[in-house]
Amino acid sequence: MHIELRKGLTLQPGTFNAVIAPEKEIITAINSNADLQRFLFLYISGNYSRILSGINRQSKNFDVRRGFTAHQLFTILREAGHTVVFVEHDPSLFDGAAAMLEPIASALKEAARESLVILYTPVADRTFSTLGRNADHYIEIVPVEETRYPIRTSRTVRQCGLRPSGQRTLEVS
Repeated sequence: MHIELRKGLTLQPGTFNAVIAPEKEIITAINSNADLQRFLFLYISGNYSRILSGINRQSKNFDVRRGFTAHQLFTILREAGHTVVFVEHDPSLFDGAAAMLEPIASALKEAARESLVILYTPVADRTFSTLGRNADHYIEIVPVEETRYPIRTSRTVRQCGLRPSGQRTLEVS
């Protein structure tokens, strides 16, 4: 059982993966993997989901669980017995429950002993980073349109302490 996020970037069973990627990319990775219909797949979300409506859920092996609190998420992870455990990160679960970050991070790592575990977010935040510290792989997929070289403007040059024309001589006093 493998999930290919992009060509040459494959997630393996028995690993805990923290993935930051655009919603469209992760939906495509899940929907384009025909093997997922043969394995037990657990999709866990919090109070809301950004991508669940885009995932093809025709498989009888696709289970959806919602954790509305950090404690519920912890319980779901401890009870999971699926081949793939996909957790869509919801930072609102940890409002007032920061003490649950470490136990949940440990539960994610523990679940990865027997499953492919993916902790997913489209944008990283402090709670995601804390949960992902124990990950075997921390992956950030940048959209193709953002990989172009940045254009350096005169404002950027001035902020770096250089004059637009550049320094020509070195003055020593």
